[in-house]
Amino acid sequence: MNSSASLLGDPLLRLARELEAAGEPYAVATVVSRRPPVSAHVGDKAIVTADGRLVGWIGGSCSQPVVRREALAAIHSGRPRLVRLSTDVPAQAPGDEDATTVVMTCPSGGEVAIYIEPRVAQPQLVAVGDTPLVQALAQMAPVAGFGVVLVSGTSPPAAGPAPAEDGPRRLDLAGLAAARFGPRTFFVVASAGHYDEDALAAALGTPARYIGLVASRRRARAVLEVLRARGLPEAELARIRNPAGLDIGAATQEEIAVSILAEVVAEYRRGLWEEAAGAVRAAGPPQFARDPVCGMDVEVTTARHVAEHAGRTFYFCCPHCRHRFLQDPERYLAGEDGPGSA
Repeated sequence: MNSSASLLGDPLLRLARELEAAGEPYAVATVVSRRPPVSAHVGDKAIVTADGRLVGWIGGSCSQPVVRREALAAIHSGRPRLVRLSTDVPAQAPGDEDATTVVMTCPSGGEVAIYIEPRVAQPQLVAVGDTPLVQALAQMAPVAGFGVVLVSGTSPPAAGPAPAEDGPRRLDLAGLAAARFGPRTFFVVASAGHYDEDALAAALGTPARYIGLVASRRRARAVLEVLRARGLPEAELARIRNPAGLDIGAATQEEIAVSILAEVVAEYRRGLWEEAAGAVRAAGPPQFARDPVCGMDVEVTTARHVAEHAGRTFYFCCPHCRHRFLQDPERYLAGEDGPGSA
């Protein structure tokens, strides 16, 4: 994860580090411009987590629901975006899909622009073994956007030059067992029979998306028997893929690496789709409703200003809008085709 954590204040810095250590995506929202009167100032920041929690300060009730919504969209797309809240809403420029302008309806007026940058954990390929296949995977995986962790049966050198910042992380088996890995982790165990069982046992203790074993079917059966004898349940053993890789008729170590990496990429992309679909299902009913007075998007689950009218529930960004609506509901519901549509 290319961290912007060093630019955050202490509480946000701690939260960013915790999220990154757990492999959880988040977004950083930063106020980049303002026109008074608004409560936020240039440089104010907040973190929005993948479950919609907003920590920090980027403005009050008019800003927070919009920022939360746009941050979640940025996390799912992996693309940054600029959000402008203003009393003057120009037409969207052609091709300007990463910039959004929302009407600012707080009685105080003002304008604020907020840059939202998603911090999505880089998928990790954990390649286990001291074999040419592992070396081939270590060379290919970064090109496909994966971070690489190399696991060897021998201990890493206790001293000597540190690996390059963009080089692979190196662990021994003890380090593998102690390391934390998130769901966007992909294990390839290719130790040629030297320590397959230990590596697989460690991998099965993580929420890794993919665990592949490079071995003949006969040796794979023997490995599974050892793991059963250690008490690992069948449901866990079923997570192990063997043979690893897509069937492309690979013959050389490099071709086998291509077949494995292709399967890993396919599984990674499938996981992204499932995560997005799961988020939609978990959301249930729409999370945002339109304030019928001002047109502001209001977060339903946390809305403080709510009114019932004609058997319908309406949500408002502030008590001022709610008061205006209750004075003359039909004024704001007539046609429901303008900025006051619910």
